[in-house]
Amino acid sequence: MMSSLPPDIDVAGTDPALRPRNLDEYIGQERIKSNLRVYLRAAIQRGEALDHVLLAGPPGLGKTSLAYIIAEELGVELRTASGPTLERGGDLAAILTKLQPRDVLFVDEIHRMNRAVEEILYPAMEDYQLDLVFGQGPTAESVKVRVEPFTLVGATTRAGLLTAPLRARFGIQCTMEFYTPEELRNIILRSADQLGVEITEAGASELAGRARGTPRVANHLLRRVRDFAEVEGQGVVELDITRHALERLEVDSVGLTKMDLRILNTIALKFDGGPVGIENLSAAIGEERGTIEDVYEPFLIQEGFVQRTPRGRLLTRRGAEHVGVPIAQKTGPLFDA
Repeated sequence: MMSSLPPDIDVAGTDPALRPRNLDEYIGQERIKSNLRVYLRAAIQRGEALDHVLLAGPPGLGKTSLAYIIAEELGVELRTASGPTLERGGDLAAILTKLQPRDVLFVDEIHRMNRAVEEILYPAMEDYQLDLVFGQGPTAESVKVRVEPFTLVGATTRAGLLTAPLRARFGIQCTMEFYTPEELRNIILRSADQLGVEITEAGASELAGRARGTPRVANHLLRRVRDFAEVEGQGVVELDITRHALERLEVDSVGLTKMDLRILNTIALKFDGGPVGIENLSAAIGEERGTIEDVYEPFLIQEGFVQRTPRGRLLTRRGAEHVGVPIAQKTGPLFDA
């Protein structure tokens, strides 16, 4: 099922033209950038492949951009793959055997990789070799194939779904955080400059405050508000046209969308504030469990609208107040959190 975050916003892709090209252009994630600079410089000085890197966090926080930057900073080629598409060991072997020394292999959604393929990856990550089996039964033969030293950069929105053996093989593990409004404002101003969009400081700040702490959402909103500015405004993304456009896009004052509000209202009204299991919530709102967990829930939890408990999802006081739960319902488990 396609996500609706916000309406007509694609959470799966980012315009390559807006991607930063190096760590200096990459805004935000300062702790991660600072450490990566050290790791990259050390690897370059030793003439070795960078240790394997795991990038974890909700969609749209810049994991793919960071993978491109790692390859760029190392001065090597970047090969890309997606976890779900690596169905057989041969698929992975074909990619690995074509890598040049110190190349970067980026695997998106690595938590969705086939377990059989994952086991083939272990010796490649540790010893730079593949243990391949040809034939079946008594005639089966095991062959070791060497691969060039490489860096695997894995991206995941669900780090908890990674198996322990795979996670342990990543020497560098980075957890991406939501961006501050100030960081998003700077990203929006940079993107506007690259897109040739005239924007005011007030317009950029308004967009940043409603971008869910996510650069991808900020850039998509910028494009849509630009459309309204050109058609229904004076061509400038200023405060009034920004507020008008975001109202039309059904993005509220804190960045919640129609689906976010539907989740909050469903927990409040259909499940008495919770707790409610994720499967029941998914069925009640007609959205896939994975989409709720990956796309909507992280921001709702981060902002204190929903709490995840062992018994299920629970609406917080702030969440209840945001959707205007009647005073009569402000009792019981709704506010135990």
